[in-house]
Amino acid sequence: MNSYTEENYLKALFNLANETGEVNVNELSKWLEIKMPTVTSMMKKLAEKKLVHYESYKPLRLTEKGKKEAGLVIRKHRLTEMFLVNKMNFGWEDVHDIAEQIEHIQSPVFFEKMDELLGYPKIDPHGSPIPDSNGKMIWKVYEKLSDCKVGETVKLLAVINTSSNFLKFLNSRELQLGLKIKIKSIEAFDKSMVVSYSKRQNESLSQLVTERLLVEKDK
Repeated sequence: MNSYTEENYLKALFNLANETGEVNVNELSKWLEIKMPTVTSMMKKLAEKKLVHYESYKPLRLTEKGKKEAGLVIRKHRLTEMFLVNKMNFGWEDVHDIAEQIEHIQSPVFFEKMDELLGYPKIDPHGSPIPDSNGKMIWKVYEKLSDCKVGETVKLLAVINTSSNFLKFLNSRELQLGLKIKIKSIEAFDKSMVVSYSKRQNESLSQLVTERLLVEKDK
């Protein structure tokens, strides 16, 4: 059984991994806001438990066992977020911190029951995939709204940034998953967009926002 702290390290390694599955120690240190010597000490400990490939001065990589353990923590987190939204009527902007605490409960049957009550969802309230009971995650490839063109109609399916402030901003613009968005114009200077959706016919979105919205072209 891994400790609360170890699970947070594993989850961070999973989330920070690049295309080759590697994570720089300095990057991990900054992400967790923990000093380098402490991070290095933990990596050695996780390596002893066969969860991380660790060599001095080389990038870190999760082992297959480490990927599974990290995936299971993320599964608990995302199932909890979905439960809080669907069954307890929390807003999608309010669930992250609660899920951060619940994800460390060591009771598989608790999360199996949660999964059953939810109807075995594949995504969380923010559109991110929920790993299966073996920690495996199936990624879907979406486009950023910022990469789409004038005249296209797309469906909003996920958000990259799930900070409370960003989600509250989306709430204020009545932007939610499943909406169909039509791109009416794109400003050449700053790439801001004028879009229409629902009852909003001329909504302006900055590039900072459109880069964080993941969409699929309407078929």
